[in-house]
Amino acid sequence: MAKSTAENTFLRLKTVLDVLTEGVWSGDALNAGQVLAEATARVPFNEHEAELLSGGIPRGHKTLTSATAKLVKAGWLVKGRSGWTITEDGMRATVAYPDAVSFATALDAGTPVPADVPVPAAPAGFVRKTTAVAELPAPAAAKAEPKKATRKTPAKKAAAAVGKAAKVIEDAVEPVVNAVRKGKAPAKADESAAAEPFEGPDVETHPQPEAVAVAGDFNTILGAPENWAPQYDEAQMEFDFLDQLWKKSAELPAGHYTFKIALNRSWDENYGAFGTFDGPNHELYHDGGTVTIRYNHSTRDITIN
Repeated sequence: MAKSTAENTFLRLKTVLDVLTEGVWSGDALNAGQVLAEATARVPFNEHEAELLSGGIPRGHKTLTSATAKLVKAGWLVKGRSGWTITEDGMRATVAYPDAVSFATALDAGTPVPADVPVPAAPAGFVRKTTAVAELPAPAAAKAEPKKATRKTPAKKAAAAVGKAAKVIEDAVEPVVNAVRKGKAPAKADESAAAEPFEGPDVETHPQPEAVAVAGDFNTILGAPENWAPQYDEAQMEFDFLDQLWKKSAELPAGHYTFKIALNRSWDENYGAFGTFDGPNHELYHDGGTVTIRYNHSTRDITIN
């Protein structure tokens, strides 16, 4: 039976500590993207978690990113600009609370790690093995081991992708998490206690519109029936999950063009030059050939090349 989002999230939180502990043993410095990619690869998304929310972020990834604030609050994880660092208590927690239920109960109740639990040491002959695709560099000793499979499962593909955007999402979501997750869940000895913190809606970061169009005087060149009409498919931009930008590439003849960014296939919300709501037109002086327009919804900025 597939595990719930709550149980999976706690398993991934523990896996975050496991991965960081292995990094201490191997001497590898790990950034947020690498750690989260590995955690989601080892504990794959279920169907509900794999659902893309606004902005193209998998539900399970947003939940995990938000929940890592609990590790910081517990004193098990330190987040810095140079990466994530596990504390000695965090390493000891992986031993003291080895399963999802005990880990979740201790984390939510704020239970200190028992003083008699030692800091785990690397097992004899330890070689760190990773699951995430192209995220964590394998130690040289690992090259002697045969690769089990070259085919990427959907879960591994998702893990590899979300890892690359993890740091951006983490920085954005942390203030929200700190504001909304003040209370502690009651400590219960069953899985319902673990589920409680994650039964509410996911924390959204930089919510994205349903659609973004480049509406201007060149839409007919792109195949639309008319210009300045954001409702047509030909004018729509595509959201790039990895760098959180809306993009539109097109072949345009040399010339001077004007356009605006229009949201949700209408003019109700549109942005012109300098990101101004209902502002003056953007201008494009183009030498001819392929042009790519990028729109950042969090800043309303555009770039063109």
